[in-house]
Amino acid sequence: MKKSTKLLTTAEFAKLHDVNKRTLHYYDSIGLFSPAKKGENQYRYYETSQSMEFEYIRMLKELNMSMEEIKKYIEYPNSKDFLQLADAKISEIDRQMEKLIKTRHILSEMKSQTESCEQLKGGEIFLTECEEEQYLTTPYNFEEEFLEEAFAHVKEVWGIEQCRMGIGSYLSVEKAEKGEFQEYDGLFTPAFGKVPKEGVLIKPKGTYLCAYLKGSWNNLPKLYEKIFTYANKENLRLTGFAYEWGMNDFSVSKEEDYITQIMIKAEQM
Repeated sequence: MKKSTKLLTTAEFAKLHDVNKRTLHYYDSIGLFSPAKKGENQYRYYETSQSMEFEYIRMLKELNMSMEEIKKYIEYPNSKDFLQLADAKISEIDRQMEKLIKTRHILSEMKSQTESCEQLKGGEIFLTECEEEQYLTTPYNFEEEFLEEAFAHVKEVWGIEQCRMGIGSYLSVEKAEKGEFQEYDGLFTPAFGKVPKEGVLIKPKGTYLCAYLKGSWNNLPKLYEKIFTYANKENLRLTGFAYEWGMNDFSVSKEEDYITQIMIKAEQM
């Protein structure tokens, strides 16, 4: 069957492919993609048969190829170059997808935490069941410029993408009970993706005492007093570490609205 083609104006061809007319003019000016015909009035006319070639160019552009790279390939297309290009771009797409999956996971966690904080007033203490979690950890001594210094430190140790998972701090129950809050055991972040062999702390599965502080970290000692009072009253033995986690520091602007979660493994005596 004979295939017929139709001439389209620049506006018609642009509408067919959902692009701006200026894009077609630019591609023509650099010799990347030109109309099949130009009338005496200098109007550009594209053939419908050019549609697939144009879409291939758009695909290559979406793969972050430069105009020069696209032009070079379009001028001399061959199977060898195409296979090399396909392998390289598939690998690049895989990396981008992995990064997007991580970003989606982080945003989902942030959304869930923010929604939880909307219901909290601070001072709540209760028991909850937790699954095992893996944390990347690093030692760190708390000083006056904690936030600035800590971020620079963990960025170097864990990398920026892992830091986006959030940063918490942990200290032993013994230190918390003695009020030694300037001697934390270190910083942690939930492990995501490939977990290294070293520097990993396992937060065991089990029953945890959970408490929330609303406002300044300066009030943490008072909350810990309430925690240990609650544990004694309920005949609970607190073991391991106290894990402190900022729940909403990415969604509030005032210190008095900050919510800090404290989790400590609890066993019935």
